[in-house]
Amino acid sequence: MDAPQLPKLDRSPLKRGRFRRLRWLLELGAMLIALSAAYIHFYLYLPAGSGPAGPAVDRAAFETMWTDRKVLLVGIGDSVTAGFGASRGKSYFDRLVKNPPDEFAELRVISLSRVLPILDSLNISLSGSNSLQHLDHIRDRLPVQTDDVFGLVVITTGGNDLIHWYGQRPPQEGAMYGATLAQAQPWIDNYGQRLETMFSQIESRFPGGCLIFVADIYDPSDGAGDPESVWLPAWRDCLPILTAYNAKLREIGANHPAVRVVPVHDTFLGHGIHCRKFWRANFRAADPHYWYHENIEDPNDRGYDALRRVFLNAIAAERETIAQ
Repeated sequence: MDAPQLPKLDRSPLKRGRFRRLRWLLELGAMLIALSAAYIHFYLYLPAGSGPAGPAVDRAAFETMWTDRKVLLVGIGDSVTAGFGASRGKSYFDRLVKNPPDEFAELRVISLSRVLPILDSLNISLSGSNSLQHLDHIRDRLPVQTDDVFGLVVITTGGNDLIHWYGQRPPQEGAMYGATLAQAQPWIDNYGQRLETMFSQIESRFPGGCLIFVADIYDPSDGAGDPESVWLPAWRDCLPILTAYNAKLREIGANHPAVRVVPVHDTFLGHGIHCRKFWRANFRAADPHYWYHENIEDPNDRGYDALRRVFLNAIAAERETIAQ
């Protein structure tokens, strides 16, 4: 007699359940990988790019000599004018004077030495210095010139007033990272008074006349007001204080006919820590790259190229004044 046959279990629902769970896990894994890749691309990946950076320079302005008078180019300020982080010969100050051997073709013969045959240079800037020290540098290290010398003075000042000491110490004048706007207001007013004295002191050093080209302060946060990183704590009022500093610089500069404010802030917007975020207002589709050094304070080589260009354009616009 045959043994009774047990009914066969239908395992297909179990198999379908396992398959659905496996597919869900695979889809979740793929989504997490995609989100991680997107985060890295838009938040951590800051490529510098390659090639020229910054605005075009009018070649026609550099085709003929501007003047045969003696001209002294003076650099004053912090690490930006000192060229911290730049390759040899590629700081903006160096490139104002002469072109490096591997200069981009479009600017190969565009420098101040090409149009000012009797040009000398003096760079008294110091990495890490703030605007309080810059006033001392002018007093102690910029000699009075003879009246046959015309001065071209390029300045970056005030940036270190804001960034130091990176929130690791209580904010103070000249090192106000982490300050509130109310706390910083007296320091902002003092900055204006220092600028007034700095400009007057420079003018007094050049009895033969001068032009002063001072850069406004750029914003590595690209207008977002979030410069914090692994080592920088959040700073709620950084953007209002930066805006107030730049407003004070323009206010004082307007009081001096020899002063020109160079628009570095607007030139660098979109090339800071948010340079890859296409949805932001300051995104620069033509060059969505990072123009800053690893320390977020100073430019990289492409940033220095852009600085050189914006300063050259500002100086070239005054070539008739220089020639007088």
